[in-house]
Amino acid sequence: MIPPLLNYRACASIRAVISQGINAGDVKKLQDAGIYTCNGLMMHTKKSLTGIKGLSEAKVEKICEAAEKLLSQGFMTGSDLLIKQLGMFDSFWLIFKRKSVVRITTGSQALDDLLGGGIETLCITEAFGEFRWVDALVSFDFSFFMSGKTQLAHTLCVSTQLPIHMHGGNGKVAYIDTEGTFCFLNGVFSRPERIVPIAERFGMDANAVLDNIIYARAYTYEHQYNLLLGLAAKMAEEPFRLLIVDSVIALFRVDFSGRGELAERQQKLAQMLSRLTKIAEEFNVAVYITNQVIADPGGGMFITDPKKPAGGHVLAHAATIRLMLRKGKGEQRVCKIFDAPNLPEGEAISFCL
Repeated sequence: MIPPLLNYRACASIRAVISQGINAGDVKKLQDAGIYTCNGLMMHTKKSLTGIKGLSEAKVEKICEAAEKLLSQGFMTGSDLLIKQLGMFDSFWLIFKRKSVVRITTGSQALDDLLGGGIETLCITEAFGEFRWVDALVSFDFSFFMSGKTQLAHTLCVSTQLPIHMHGGNGKVAYIDTEGTFCFLNGVFSRPERIVPIAERFGMDANAVLDNIIYARAYTYEHQYNLLLGLAAKMAEEPFRLLIVDSVIALFRVDFSGRGELAERQQKLAQMLSRLTKIAEEFNVAVYITNQVIADPGGGMFITDPKKPAGGHVLAHAATIRLMLRKGKGEQRVCKIFDAPNLPEGEAISFCL
């Protein structure tokens, strides 16, 4: 059982607007639409809110005004923003402050050093790399030719549950699986047994670790989006610290085909990525997504086997930190910072999973 988390980022419950004269029935309609906090409400346009059955423009206007009274959504100075982002360990130790951003260890010291301490909350971290099916089928060793994206996801499922002082997130994990990677390993249907040795490596009870991971298999891009809507209800009630989507692009590449549907695909992808960003900021969770790669015809004649991440500019703008993973020697994997606002680009390391 995970102990209560420190309140790094206060999120007023949507039920708080009842004190401002909003009908409880209207609040229930918002919750049914996946809106559980005032912060989450302000992340929706009034146009989208009026699309909720039973909410008129007048009601939406009144609800938004009530939420604005409970929140500070205007401009503030940089100093005020820094103070807002600081939390306290104890009221008797005001001098000991820490930022609300939590960095979750990857289980590799080298990779943690590259990322400045680990996977960050309040943002989206994307990892992409290729899977060499031909070599894997010849050798019958699937894990040997994986770039390490899903393996890193499995490790984060465990490390997120470590206490804060052990560089964990002290929270639960939500895992949305679009490719069967959580239950498919080494060519067999193995269920989440890969989590067990990772938990033992960190000295944790495997059964307790599995109990703190909620898992869902998505089969269409619409199903994938609806799972995110339902997840808000759980995150509003329980201490989650990590959301994994493995992989973020797979179902979009299946459900949309050809250039004729490309514009619609990118629009739907943008909506889902926007939802992931809102979840990260609303509940102070780390969002880790894996991505596939595609051939890059414009990569240049001097680049051997050029590849680039799928998803185009829509995904590139949504991800805060982009990691490129590839297989190294033996059990090693090579990670390169592909893009990050606060990390040096082009730095590569080798780490063991």
